[in-house]
Amino acid sequence: MKTILSTALFCATCIAPLAVYAQTSSVSLVFAGDIVLDGGPGKVVEKGHDPFAAFASVFSSADIRVGNLECVVATKGVAEEKNFNFRANPRTLPILKKHFDAVSIANNHSGDFGRPAFEEMLGLLDQSGIKKFGGGHNLTEAHTPVLIERKGIKIALLGYNEFMPRSFEADEHGAGTAWSEDEQVVADIKKAREFYHADLVIPVMHWGWENEPHSSARQRQLARLMIDAGADLIIGGHPHVTEEVEYYQGKLIVYSVGNFMIDALDNDAQTVGWVMKFNLEKTGLQSWNTTIAHINPQGIPTPGWNESSPCGGIDAASLGQCVNTKPTK
Repeated sequence: MKTILSTALFCATCIAPLAVYAQTSSVSLVFAGDIVLDGGPGKVVEKGHDPFAAFASVFSSADIRVGNLECVVATKGVAEEKNFNFRANPRTLPILKKHFDAVSIANNHSGDFGRPAFEEMLGLLDQSGIKKFGGGHNLTEAHTPVLIERKGIKIALLGYNEFMPRSFEADEHGAGTAWSEDEQVVADIKKAREFYHADLVIPVMHWGWENEPHSSARQRQLARLMIDAGADLIIGGHPHVTEEVEYYQGKLIVYSVGNFMIDALDNDAQTVGWVMKFNLEKTGLQSWNTTIAHINPQGIPTPGWNESSPCGGIDAASLGQCVNTKPTK
C-alpha cells in the first residue's frame, strides 16, 4: 500500500500537529539541499559574514545536521567542460563546520575541477572535522557509509549520484563519487545493517531531472528497491526544485528537497527549497516537518517562518501541512 502526496495537493487548512507524533527518546536529523559555497555565498564568507545565519536556530535545534555539498572545495584543479563549474575557497569550511556534521559529496559538481581538486577537498573536509559520504579516495571508500551515533541510535548515511558526468565516479584506485548501480546500492544498504550494525540506514540521492516538479520512473524504481533492501528513509535532491513525497512499505521517500544555498538560479521555482527535520527512533521515522527556504539572487536562504509547509508522522495518513515557527533552542 502506498500513498503519494504532491506538493501541489497541500492545503493550508490541513494542519497536522507534530506534538502528536513526537517521541521524547527520538534523535532529530536536519537535512538541507544543494549547498554551493562559490559565487554569492562565497563572497559573503569572504567579507566575514555567515551565509547560514538565518537558519542557525534550525540547525542548532537538531542532534545531527546534514547537507548536500554541491561544489568542490579546493584551490587546485582545472575546470571541466561543463555549463556550470563550482569551486569554493577553503575559507568557507569553518562556517560549514559550525552548522553541519556531515555532507554528501555524491553529486555532479564534486568533480568540476578534476580529480586533484576532489582529492584536496577530501583532505580539507577531514581536517575541518566535517564527515563526508558518497565519495572517497577509491571505490570502496566512496561506498562506505558514514556512521553517526546519538542517544544510543546509530545512523548510517550513504550517498549516490545518478546525474552525468559519470567520469566523476570513483574507481578501484582513483578518487571520486559513488554511482548508484542497483546491485551495489542494495549490497551497501545490507552491509550498513549487517556489518556496521546500523539501527537506521538513510541513502541520500542525487537523481532526477532538473526543474521537474515530479519524480521520474527511475527515481521511483530505485527508491522502492532501496527500501526493499532495508533503507529506513530516503532523501533526494538535484532537480533544483522540490518534488513530491511518498510512503512505501511504511517508509518515507522525499524525492527532492530543492535548493538551499546557490546563486545560479534560472527560475522562481528554484528559489524555494525545504529544510527537513526528521525525528527518528531505532524503529524508524516517527515524525518530520519542513521549513521553507527562500533563496535571494545572491544565493542566501532565509526561513519562511509562519508559512505552511509539508509535515507528517509515522504513516501516510498523517501527511499534511504544519505552520513552522522559529526554534527556541
